[in-house]
Amino acid sequence: MAAPVTGDASVRGADDAAAGGRGPWAGGPWAGGGGPAAGSGVDVDPRLGGALRRYQVMAFVVGVGLLVLVLIGVPLQYAANQPKVAQIVGPIHGFLYIVYLLAATDLARRARFSLLQMAAMIGAGFLPFLAFVIERRVSRRVRTEALPAWSWPPRRAAPSEPSPGT
Repeated sequence: MAAPVTGDASVRGADDAAAGGRGPWAGGPWAGGGGPAAGSGVDVDPRLGGALRRYQVMAFVVGVGLLVLVLIGVPLQYAANQPKVAQIVGPIHGFLYIVYLLAATDLARRARFSLLQMAAMIGAGFLPFLAFVIERRVSRRVRTEALPAWSWPPRRAAPSEPSPGT
C-alpha cells in the first residue's frame, strides 16, 4: 500500500524510498527527475524514455505554435491586416518543427516504428490539433508495446521448485 499523501517534498521522497521507489510519486516530477517519462506512471526503457520525453515536449510546443499561428496569426493577417503575429510566430514554428522532426525521427528509430507510423508523426506538425492526438497515441504505444520487451528493471526468473527426489 502506498504511503499517505503529504504536502512536504522531503516527506514525499521518504515515502518513495520506504515504498521501494514505487510510491505514488516514483518516476514523477516530484521524485527529483526519477524516471525518463516522468509522470507517466509506467516504467519505460531508459533508451526510449529520453527520446519519448523529447518527442512529447516538442509535439506540445509545435502543436501550440501551430494553433497560435492558425487561430490567431492568420486571421489577424487576413481579416485585420495585421501580419505581425504571423511574421513572428511563423518562422519560430518553422524552426521548432525542424527540431520536432529530429525528435520524432529519433524516437521512431529507437522504438522501431514503421515508415507509416513515422510519417504520421511527421505529418502531425502540419494540421492543428493533430500533434496532440498523435503524441498521445505514440506515447501510449511506446509505453505499452516497449514495456514487455524492455522492462526495467529486468525481471528475474521465478525460482524453480526442487524436484521431489532431492
